[in-house]
Amino acid sequence: MTALTTTNNTTSSLKAGIAAGLIGGLVFGMMMGMMGALPMVGMLIHVDSAIVGFIVHMGISATIGAIYGIVAARLPQKTGVTALAGIVNGIIWWVLGALIMMPLMLGMSDMVFAIGQTQWFSLMGHIIFGVITAFAFIPLSKRL
Repeated sequence: MTALTTTNNTTSSLKAGIAAGLIGGLVFGMMMGMMGALPMVGMLIHVDSAIVGFIVHMGISATIGAIYGIVAARLPQKTGVTALAGIVNGIIWWVLGALIMMPLMLGMSDMVFAIGQTQWFSLMGHIIFGVITAFAFIPLSKRL
């Protein structure tokens, strides 16, 4: 494999990952909207707004999708592997984002690793995001 082929594959995986992350993010964003969680996401940039929160959320989703695309390009594209990769991706970002980074960025250090009903709903949303992103990545990676 040449350096150009590797660069093209990486670029394609990034594009497919971003698109897949946006698809997963759209679904998760709608869930967050129904739960009233989007204004808190907006507060990450100091704007208490559901619309701003949704935009921030979609940016985060695209970034996570890009990272997923780089990793997933190296995985076998089998249903079980894809489902497991999506679940693991969702859990990783739930821990990093919802349980660590978000509380710290919002000045709520006492909430780091605090797990209650809201966090369990968040875990479910992150897993759904991860699985949708994983399954969207496969056809997108063949097209982009």
